[in-house]
Amino acid sequence: MEVEQVLHMNGGDGKLSYANHSLLQRAVISTVKPIVDASIEELCSTLFPECLKIADLGCSSGPNTLLVVSDIIANIQNTFRKLNLPPPSLQAFLNDLPRNDFNTVFRSLPGFYNKLDEEHENKSGPCFIAAMPGSFYGRLFPDNSLHFVHSSCALMWISEVPKGLVTKGGEGLNKGNIYIAKTSSPAVFNEYFEQFKRDFRVFLRSRAQELVPGGSMVLTTMGSINSTDPLCIWEFVGLKLHDMVLDGLIEEEKLDTFNLPYYTPTTDEVKEVVEAEGSFTLQNLEVFRNDWDSYIKQANCGFDKNARAAILSTDIRAVGEPILASQFGEEAMDDLFRRFEEDVLDHMEKEKCQFINLVISLTKKR
Repeated sequence: MEVEQVLHMNGGDGKLSYANHSLLQRAVISTVKPIVDASIEELCSTLFPECLKIADLGCSSGPNTLLVVSDIIANIQNTFRKLNLPPPSLQAFLNDLPRNDFNTVFRSLPGFYNKLDEEHENKSGPCFIAAMPGSFYGRLFPDNSLHFVHSSCALMWISEVPKGLVTKGGEGLNKGNIYIAKTSSPAVFNEYFEQFKRDFRVFLRSRAQELVPGGSMVLTTMGSINSTDPLCIWEFVGLKLHDMVLDGLIEEEKLDTFNLPYYTPTTDEVKEVVEAEGSFTLQNLEVFRNDWDSYIKQANCGFDKNARAAILSTDIRAVGEPILASQFGEEAMDDLFRRFEEDVLDHMEKEKCQFINLVISLTKKR
């Protein structure tokens, strides 16, 4: 499986699109906003560039894509007003893999610029937005060219499925699962953990070359409390796929040889890689925990359990459908997510499952 070809959210603005089903990610951005604000304030108080250059890595598409940029512009304006200085111009690079729906992002830019002028009464510095397609597990920008890097709900997607999960003879090591699950062997966890360490080390090394000395990053990723049993929502998707195998709807071999390029690290695992790589000072590492449907309750407390399950199912489908359909076929998706919807909240309550978000604040050493 070529990850760069199949790892993207549902594009466009239709009823199953990520653009219309990214409320969870929006809630995460909102939760982390005070941490991003504090990092930008600190940055603007120590660096005074004429043009502040930022990158949002794993930006995807839809309304959330420009939300972070909008928040940063407001924060820059407020910070420079306090310093009694004119705000700098801003260049924002939006990054994701090449199959991302950048066209939907581009179509939204005229409206974004008009709204920006109205909200800030043309008093903010000029803003220039560009796309930078490519994997963030490698270089994207010139040396010392960025001041701030942001990433939200993207780093848990690793660069490739660990090669050791399928033997040379084609036998799956993680049979019946698509991610680390209760029935996975220690060898499966080790394969995933080693891949995470390799990828995160490359990510840090690449950003260290691209950021100016004193530049900073705020990275939000799905994490876990116990990475050998992460109670991940994709484990539950795997259970529903296994049920479809038992019902003769999916070939067993297809499930046994499929694994997601995904890893949810613990705080200790993040610290281990940051310290070993050595280019950054870890300023802060926070953990936020929420039930799988908490973000839906917060948006509308009137939704009953069935309505919340339906929303959660569609939201997860908007994220996972392209990569799952590449293995199991488009025709299996309706049935898969119908089964998911029927049982997901009962499973959450029984297993006490939660989304674990890690927020990692880093500064490049001078």
